[in-house]
Amino acid sequence: MKRIVAKFGGSSMQDASAMRKAAALTIARKAGFVIVSATYRTTDQLLQLAGAAELGNLAAKNELLETIRQRHLEIADDLAVSRLVLDAIAEILKELEALILSVHLLKKCSPNTLDQILSVGERMSSLLFAEALKELNTHAIRWFDIREVMMTNDRHLKAEPLFDEISELAQKYCPIEPGTIIVSQGFIGRNKKGATTTLGRGGSDYSGSIIAGALWADQLEIWTDVPGISTCDPKIYSKARPISELSYDEASEMAQYGAKVLHPTTLVAAMKQHFPVFVGSTFQPEKGGTFIRSEVKDQPLVRAISHRLHQSLLVIKTPKMFHAVGFMSNIFRVFREHEVSVDCVTTSEIGVAVSVDQELELNIPLVRDLQKLGEVKFEIGYSLISLIGNRMFITAGMGKQLFAALGDINVRMMCFGASQYNLNILVKDEDCARAIQNLHQTFIERC
Repeated sequence: MKRIVAKFGGSSMQDASAMRKAAALTIARKAGFVIVSATYRTTDQLLQLAGAAELGNLAAKNELLETIRQRHLEIADDLAVSRLVLDAIAEILKELEALILSVHLLKKCSPNTLDQILSVGERMSSLLFAEALKELNTHAIRWFDIREVMMTNDRHLKAEPLFDEISELAQKYCPIEPGTIIVSQGFIGRNKKGATTTLGRGGSDYSGSIIAGALWADQLEIWTDVPGISTCDPKIYSKARPISELSYDEASEMAQYGAKVLHPTTLVAAMKQHFPVFVGSTFQPEKGGTFIRSEVKDQPLVRAISHRLHQSLLVIKTPKMFHAVGFMSNIFRVFREHEVSVDCVTTSEIGVAVSVDQELELNIPLVRDLQKLGEVKFEIGYSLISLIGNRMFITAGMGKQLFAALGDINVRMMCFGASQYNLNILVKDEDCARAIQNLHQTFIERC
C-alpha cells in the first residue's frame, strides 16, 4: 500500500460541493490521511472577530459570529450530517462565543486566547469533511484531533513543532492503515502544557508535511484552486507556463521569495526524508500538476520567476562602520531579537542595506534599536523579483541578458551568488509586472 497524505486548502472546503469534490479526489488518489484547512475566509474572519471584540465593536462582533455560524451550519445541512456532528459543531461555536466574550470583557486578546479562537476553523471544517467522505461509503472514516500528536513549543501564533515527539505519537495514535481514511486539521497544535497553539499563516501545508514525515509517507499531495505551480504568477503575465516538476531546491527558493501556491516550510520534512510532493487543483485534477522531487531530469537556467510586492529597502548608515569589527553582527543581533527576517543584503564602507517587508517601517521598537547603531532610512514602494533556476553563478553572460531584458527599468538592488538557484533584484512596484514579463520572455519563452 502506498502511503499518501493529502492536504486540502480553504478553497477546497468552501462549501458542500467543494468538499464533495475533495472527498472524491481523496478516494481516487487513495489517500490514507487527510489534513484540511478552515473553510474559505474563516481564519481571516476569526482574526477580525477577535479584533472587533478587543475594540468593543459589538455590531461587527455579532455580525462576524453569525456569518461564521451560518456558513458552517449551511454546509452541515447540505451534507445532511449526523446529530452527533451537529452537536460537536454547536459545542465548538459555543466555545468560540465564550472566548470572544472574555476578549470583549477584558478588552484584550492574548496570543494564547487568539490561538484557541483560530483553532475553531479547522476543527469545524474537518468534522464536515469527514461527513462528505462518509457519503461515499467506501472506507472507514476516522476523525482525529491533530493536537493529540502535533506537539509544539510554547510560542503562540507561530509555534515550532517538536518533530521527535510528533513522530513517536503519530506512529502510535494515527498510523495510516488499509481501508481507513483519517481526517484531521492543519495549522493547529498543542504545547506540553496542553494549550492550543498554531503554526502561523500557511501552517496547514506545514502540518501536512510534518505528518507525512512522521508517518514515513510515500507522497504528500497538496490540493488548491490552481493546477500546480507556474513559471510566474498568471495574474501578472498571461503567458505563464505550468511546471511539471521542480527540485526541492528550486521549490524552496520559489516559496521563500513569494510563490503563493507553496508555503516555505512545506518542504522541510520532504527534503529530510526524500518523499515527493505533488501540487494540484481540487477543481481541475485532470490538468495534472507539479511534482517536487529531490532530483529532476530537466534543469533549466531559469525555471520560474517569483515576486513579493510592497517591500522596503532598509538602509543603516554610520561612519562607525568603517573597518569596524563586529558591526554587522550587532545589526543582525537586533533583527534576531525582534524576530525579523531579511531577504537580500548589500554593504558599503559605511552602510548596510537590506530588503524587508514594507510594514516593518511601523515596527517602532526595532527602528529605535537600529537607530542606536546608526542613521536608519526606509525606501518604500519596491518589489523583490527572484529568478529561480540552476547554475546561475557559473553561467557566463546572464547579467548581460538580465539588464538587456529590463531595458529602462531601474534596479535598486541586486543579490547574486549566495546560491546557484536564485538571483534577486529590487525594482519599484510600478515596474514589477513589466519586469516579470520581460524576464519571462527572455529566460523562459526563448529558451
